[in-house]
Amino acid sequence: MTTGRPSEDSPETSAHSPEPEHGLARTDPASPEGESAARGAPDGAVESSPMPRRSPWNRRRDRVVAAVLAVLCVATGMVVWLFSDSRATTRHLASEPPPRLTVPSAVPGALAERWSATSEATPVPVAEGGFVITASDGTVAGRDPLTGEVRWSYGRDLELCTVSAAWSKALAVYRKDVGCSEVTQLDPATGRRTAQRNGDAEAPTRLVVDDSHVTTTGTELLNTWRSDLVKTLEYGRVPAPVNPGRQPRPDCRYSTVAAGGDRVGVIEHCPGETGARLTVLKAAGEEADEPEQVFSVLLPEPTAQLVAMSDERVAVALPERRHLLVWNYDGNQVGTYDLAVPTSELAAVPPSGVVSTSKGREHVYWFTGSRTVALDLHKLQPRWTVEGTLGPGTVFANEYVVPVRGGIAALDEYTGATTRTVAVDRHGYEGPVELAATGPVLLEQRGRTLVALR
Repeated sequence: MTTGRPSEDSPETSAHSPEPEHGLARTDPASPEGESAARGAPDGAVESSPMPRRSPWNRRRDRVVAAVLAVLCVATGMVVWLFSDSRATTRHLASEPPPRLTVPSAVPGALAERWSATSEATPVPVAEGGFVITASDGTVAGRDPLTGEVRWSYGRDLELCTVSAAWSKALAVYRKDVGCSEVTQLDPATGRRTAQRNGDAEAPTRLVVDDSHVTTTGTELLNTWRSDLVKTLEYGRVPAPVNPGRQPRPDCRYSTVAAGGDRVGVIEHCPGETGARLTVLKAAGEEADEPEQVFSVLLPEPTAQLVAMSDERVAVALPERRHLLVWNYDGNQVGTYDLAVPTSELAAVPPSGVVSTSKGREHVYWFTGSRTVALDLHKLQPRWTVEGTLGPGTVFANEYVVPVRGGIAALDEYTGATTRTVAVDRHGYEGPVELAATGPVLLEQRGRTLVALR
């Protein structure tokens, strides 16, 4: 009777069959028996096959552990998201391009308020990319210059320290931890974030801008960044320095800061020195944490204002002598000029360490607190002074205009003579006014409020 497996006397079995492994019979798939196993064993046959391996996840304990791990992963992700910068950021990009603006041929004979918005984080009006930019309560907004309608916005759950324009971009500095450390670059035409870095700027701070760099001000530390927001200079009391001993005077305090010609200037007040110190630094040296001095000079008075820097020179005002001193970048003093400015105004330390100035076509315009002084754009020597102004002014409709009480005055750029005035109702506001223009719109920064005139 055939049983479906060879007899023990078979030559195949007796001569060559190996011992079964692990107590299991082996079947040659090429043998008839293997073929039978593949087709299924006949009735009554004993079938040998490997025992299946038990899954390690069949036990209840294993399934519980897997479920707990999954819950922990989801919970961790939720916690990370809840406390992430992404959750704390809101963005609304512009859905259409900015309006086309036409510059009028002359300053209009009448100007009226078209719209206004709270903007306490813009020390001066910001108009870039066809939009007017306001900044308040952690949100930077791009507004239609003609209507004030918000076209894009970027918001954080952080306090805004300051907002400025540089390199055709908007720069927003947010307060994080102990200082104004988060710097965000925005495309002013869309509101899209183009770069972001963290630094060590103090609070409060201002941004000082030249053609290639931007510097955050402070009383103990300056940070300078290039257009991709890579830090190129830190000067002063650096927190947790990687390489100690690289700062030349870390114990000094700073009052005023300016920039120009890829250089950064600062007025220092150092222990043991009887006078203030003017120091000019390279905006970008070999190492960011090792400042490279262009020159440094001790001044003859304990108080001074760093007024302006050009591609060629740097100008400092001395209050006791009522002089404007000018140096070239070889460290040589090349000019001393009398100033018709009150000593009290020259001795005042401006908010956040920046003297109020603006650039025109021929001059740097310096607002002292009660008057505007025109300095040559390159040489920085004074050309003329106009009293009774409220700010440094700007170029609007191809004319130079300054804010005055009750309106604005159009001035001859070469002589400072008033050619005409235009009334502006400021509704009782009498403080300083910073001006900027975009197309037919004249912008006034009145303290915490931005006003658009047309």
